[in-house]
Amino acid sequence: MDLQEIFDQLIRGLKDTTLLEYIAVFAGIASVYYSRIENILVYPVGLINTIIYVYLSFKFHLLGEASVNFYYTVMSIYGWLLWTKKDKEKHPVIHISVSDKRWWVYQLLFFVFFYVLIFFSLSYLKKVFAPGAIPWADAFASATAFTGMWLMTKKKVESWYWWIATNIASIPLYFVKGLVFTSFYYMVLLVMAIFGLIEWRKRTLSNQQQI
Repeated sequence: MDLQEIFDQLIRGLKDTTLLEYIAVFAGIASVYYSRIENILVYPVGLINTIIYVYLSFKFHLLGEASVNFYYTVMSIYGWLLWTKKDKEKHPVIHISVSDKRWWVYQLLFFVFFYVLIFFSLSYLKKVFAPGAIPWADAFASATAFTGMWLMTKKKVESWYWWIATNIASIPLYFVKGLVFTSFYYMVLLVMAIFGLIEWRKRTLSNQQQI
């Protein structure tokens, strides 16, 4: 596919983009912004995005992404509760922090478990239900997203590394599926994730200096 074909597909994709997809995209961008500034609105706004994408992912046979967005929905509720939890002095219980070696082991095992599980599940479903599925790509995008979302509820800086990986994988995945606007949405999220990583690292250093 040359540049002209990519441009033509982009124009066709944007023309075919539904209002529902536009709403999901803008809600997702807003949610990432709120996450970057550590604002609790990340979760209620994010729920709008995830619920819509559960529907869209099933419609376009992106079963891995459908599972991711269902997981996002559940974890958004969990994260919402966790981020608002306070101690006896009314201070937040969860603070932005960097993973130690133990947490790195946890997240790598978490990723591998879900990658293997999703890959083999999609490989089977591709034969009997969803011929349009791309098991290895769907599994990678899904497993990195699962890991990133879990770490975000714990306010771990490394969540942004996993989000960056998810966004890089999702850009071509959605493009080849015809969800061109969503593909460019992930390009925006990729840039925002990089800035989110920078912001959370700064906040970690600030928190350490205050101790």
